[in-house]
Amino acid sequence: MAGSTIFLSSDKWRKKNILRAAISISLFILFLEISSRSNLLFGFKMPFFGDLPKPSDVVKVFAQVIFDSRYWYSWIASTWRVLGGFLIALLLGVPLALCLALNKTFKGIFFPIFEFIRPIPPLAWVPAAIIFWPTQELAIMFITFLGAFFTIVINTFGGALSIDLRFLQAARSLGASKLDMFRRIVLPACIPSVVVGATIGIGITWEVVVAAEMISGASKVGGKGAGLGHLIWSNYIGGNYEMIVVGMVSIGIAGYICSTVIRYIGGHFTSWEASK
Repeated sequence: MAGSTIFLSSDKWRKKNILRAAISISLFILFLEISSRSNLLFGFKMPFFGDLPKPSDVVKVFAQVIFDSRYWYSWIASTWRVLGGFLIALLLGVPLALCLALNKTFKGIFFPIFEFIRPIPPLAWVPAAIIFWPTQELAIMFITFLGAFFTIVINTFGGALSIDLRFLQAARSLGASKLDMFRRIVLPACIPSVVVGATIGIGITWEVVVAAEMISGASKVGGKGAGLGHLIWSNYIGGNYEMIVVGMVSIGIAGYICSTVIRYIGGHFTSWEASK
């Protein structure tokens, strides 16, 4: 009975959150619509917001562009670059973080180099990446890799360092091997930190991939799409401001979907966290 009560209250709480989100988004869109029409409605242009495209015009353009294959090829191009760089960052970042946390010699050699490179913004690497990588695709994917890599490493490294040493000492006193302690204590304890780092990292990859596509010009994928960043930049050059907002909204949707998927997958690997 208690379990069902908790489930019902949780479901009710979730519905309230959805309702609040819907209301806040609706009010924000209404505010933008009124602000963009302020000159017509009130006789003066509202600062900043008065120059934005009308949300109603953006919706009309959005309704048209969703039937354009070039728009979806831009989605595919950017998503491919983000996922490619992110997955490589995850595969390399987690083992590196664990090595830094568990091996003092390894940390002493490589951590100073890591800390020296980490503050350099990913976008500062764009010119060098374009020069040293053979194709623009690899250059942009390298930039997205950097966007996620340092966040994943720092979060995983912090998670490994926060493990209570008493657990390791107790396991060692009971005869557990180093491999057993790694599999049963260290790795499970680090998973929540990996999930947090991955969730933040995927958001950063969407930020940097768009900027990298704008700066580099973005080579076309299959001759049909150059990415959402290139879509925004080309429409800025062409003066199509409604399409700029469409591109921005598309990036927000893509980032939200990616973060939600990572949180969902992470929830399956950290089911004990939900019971706290």
